[in-house]
Amino acid sequence: MLALGFVRAPFSRGRRRRQEELMLELLRQLTQMTEEVRRANLIQQYRLSVEQMDRAIDDPALAAAMSTLTGLSERRRRQMLFSNRQYGVLLMAHRVGVYDWDELVGHLRVLCRNEVFAEYWASTVEHRRSVPDESLESRVGSVVDGMLEDLRDDPDEWWVVGPVPESQE
Repeated sequence: MLALGFVRAPFSRGRRRRQEELMLELLRQLTQMTEEVRRANLIQQYRLSVEQMDRAIDDPALAAAMSTLTGLSERRRRQMLFSNRQYGVLLMAHRVGVYDWDELVGHLRVLCRNEVFAEYWASTVEHRRSVPDESLESRVGSVVDGMLEDLRDDPDEWWVVGPVPESQE
C-alpha cells in the first residue's frame, strides 16, 4: 500500500499542476473575452453617438439641440460638430487599439493644423474642465493644448509640435 502511494503521488501532482495550468488558461481567456466585450460595448456606444452627431450635422434644428456653443451660424455649428466628431474618431481608434499613443499624437498633430478645429478647441475649453485629471481625455487634452500653443508660436514646424514619441522618451 505504501509503495502504491509513492507511485500515485507524482501522478496526482502532475494532474494538479495540469489542472492549475488549465484554470490559468481559462482565466486568461475569460479576461480576454471580457476586454473584447468592453471594447464592443464602447464601439457600439460610440456608433450611437456618431449617428446622432451625423443627424445633427445634417439638420440645423438637431444641431442647435446638440451643440452647447452659442452665437454660431448654422454652417459654423456644423463645422464645430464635425470637428468634435473627428477628434472623437481619433480617441476611439486609440481606445480600441487601432492607434498606439504615438500614432494618436501624429494624427492629432495634423488635426491641430486645421483652423476650424483650433477654434472648436478654444470654444470648448470649459467643457474639458470637468474631465477627470487621470482620464485619457485629460491626457490627450493636455497634448492638444500644447500642440496648439506650439503651432501659434511656430506654425511652420507643425510636424514637431507635441510630445516626443514614447518610444524615444
